[in-house]
Amino acid sequence: MIEKFCKKSFLILVLALFAATFWATDHARGETIMVEDMAGRSVSVESPVQRIVCAGPGALRLITYMNVQDKVVGVEEMEKDPTGRPYAYANPSFKTLPVIGPGGPASINQGPDPEATLSCNPDLIFITYMHKNNADRLQTKLGIPVVVLSYGDKMVSEEAVYRSFGLIGRIMDNSRRADDLVKFFEDMKKDLSSRAKGFDQETPSVYVGGIGHRGAHGIESTFRRYLPFEFLGIKSVARNLKGEYVLIDKEMLLVWDPDIIFVDGGGRHLVEEDIRKNPEFYKNLSAFKHGRVYLTLPYNYYTTNLGTCFANAYFIGKVVIPSNFNDIDQEKKAEEIYSYLFGEEKRIYTKMKGSFGGLVVWHQ
Repeated sequence: MIEKFCKKSFLILVLALFAATFWATDHARGETIMVEDMAGRSVSVESPVQRIVCAGPGALRLITYMNVQDKVVGVEEMEKDPTGRPYAYANPSFKTLPVIGPGGPASINQGPDPEATLSCNPDLIFITYMHKNNADRLQTKLGIPVVVLSYGDKMVSEEAVYRSFGLIGRIMDNSRRADDLVKFFEDMKKDLSSRAKGFDQETPSVYVGGIGHRGAHGIESTFRRYLPFEFLGIKSVARNLKGEYVLIDKEMLLVWDPDIIFVDGGGRHLVEEDIRKNPEFYKNLSAFKHGRVYLTLPYNYYTTNLGTCFANAYFIGKVVIPSNFNDIDQEKKAEEIYSYLFGEEKRIYTKMKGSFGGLVVWHQ
């Protein structure tokens, strides 16, 4: 009798525990959280989020930095060709996913194709460069939460990127990764700043050209404040111009005649073409005459490659302030940065070098 009672009690206890576990899991699945996105919108998201699509420049990059790319169920056509984007080199599976729209600069603030997006059955859309009202309209039209991420307004802002990490982390239940990413980037900023101290007066004059901005551009394309220069406390000869992204009058380069010129790999082919057409112009620039022209990896390629930005900064530091960067092997450092962001053994720098020449002295 006692034995039967014990067996019955044990069975009831097991069933009760199973029911409690099932209820807890079901309750977690039905939990709704409210977040404020980077457009200042309050968005209701039901967790857990299992299926996402990303639209707009750099949205998919932020998702891969956060290591939740396995939740992506559709991509823009733009993402099918990985050229120039380390996150795409690291995730060749993106090529096999359904297309939600063309993407690219022409699609900024437009959103993905509604029918193609709905066919992917996403729980949520992450999007960049979309105005608040347009995001509201898209959300209403699709009946799916739309969360706006950001890289900043006029130029890349680490604060905006960090807040985007935190937003993704909360929604995707991956906040630890967001914290780790912020520490990773902040540690590099501190290291770069520390290495560059005391060289303000001795630093040679510098310029960076060939910067991509809604497409590829030649030597005249630059930033007034180029982020790798900013990390090192180096001022571009273009620093006093108005605006952030600038297309200069090319003759200004002859006036400035910088000691060192960096050419962004994304615009290298256009610079090469211009050299063939106007060889005398380049022969009159000191940097070209003295072999002080260097290639960097594409800074902007469907907005800013933040990991590449830091890889470029270490290389630029080695060129401009060599005594404080003599322990840095630029290729190993770049591979180390990419490995942290995308995982080991992907050899992302090697792929980028194959497409754009790498972090090297530019030999014509």
